[in-house]
Amino acid sequence: MTEPRPPLTLHLAAPRGFCAGVDRAIKIVEMALEKWGAPVYVRHEIVHNRYVVDGLRAKGAVFVEELDECPPDRPVIFSAHGVPKAVPAEAAARDMVWVDATCPLVSKVHIEAARHHENGLQMVMIGHAGHPETIGTMGQLPPGEVLLVETAEDVARLEPRDPDRLAFITQTTLSVDDTADIVAALKARFPAIIGPHKEDICYATTNRQEAVKAMAPDCDAILVVGAPNSSNSKRLVEVGAKAGCRYAQLVQRAAEIDWRALEGIRSVGITAGASAPDVLIEEVVAAFRDRFDVTVNPVVTAEENVEFKVPRVLRSA
Repeated sequence: MTEPRPPLTLHLAAPRGFCAGVDRAIKIVEMALEKWGAPVYVRHEIVHNRYVVDGLRAKGAVFVEELDECPPDRPVIFSAHGVPKAVPAEAAARDMVWVDATCPLVSKVHIEAARHHENGLQMVMIGHAGHPETIGTMGQLPPGEVLLVETAEDVARLEPRDPDRLAFITQTTLSVDDTADIVAALKARFPAIIGPHKEDICYATTNRQEAVKAMAPDCDAILVVGAPNSSNSKRLVEVGAKAGCRYAQLVQRAAEIDWRALEGIRSVGITAGASAPDVLIEEVVAAFRDRFDVTVNPVVTAEENVEFKVPRVLRSA
């Protein structure tokens, strides 16, 4: 006789998974392959998810880290994270066909930085060193014009050119709460600093963090489906832990779930970073159904209906 499966409440966060910027970037690669055929080159992972990247690679996308790895006679796409100004300039100099898949909400930050620079302000960027979005945003302005801070403690070490002529911008995928602490430190030290007209942290990042905060107190564990190099996915793990969940973990696929760590649990929250497709979320849910008598509880904190257009060069006439 089959052992009865233990009961488990599965709190399913909504919104979760793909955002409009990620959806647009993937469509751009697929449409480029349809228009020009394989291979199409992509500078950096189009979005931070191995499953998505491998799927596009199977269709003929070739992923490289630098433009000099691309032949001049094939199209190249810039990833959703954005690139320094020097990259499209180099592509133009080599007479390459290139398509910019930068998320429009990242482009908004680029425009903001350029506008402040034109007005003679030095920028402070709140972001993670080495992340492609941070590199791309800082690369919009000449060297020295963007000062990077990662923590509130970094603010005390800043040495701006003129403390009364500053503005700040942020990476779009940060923790809302952590960023608020850094902004408070900036305003305390530099009272004249100018902030964004509209918050830089994107709607999708904010919405996914709010959903995790809502369900965390009711969860024995939270699993975030996402990649280890995905900033917004890692922030969801941190948000879950800070909101009161004793066990918050990032997994790329169901095969990575540590079942021994989940022994004796009665409730699990599941969410996904903005680069994780539905198929991986469904895979994780199915793995729980195989082991538990699952009751699904949707935790809906916002509705998303944002859609971004693809570049004109890829649209049908």
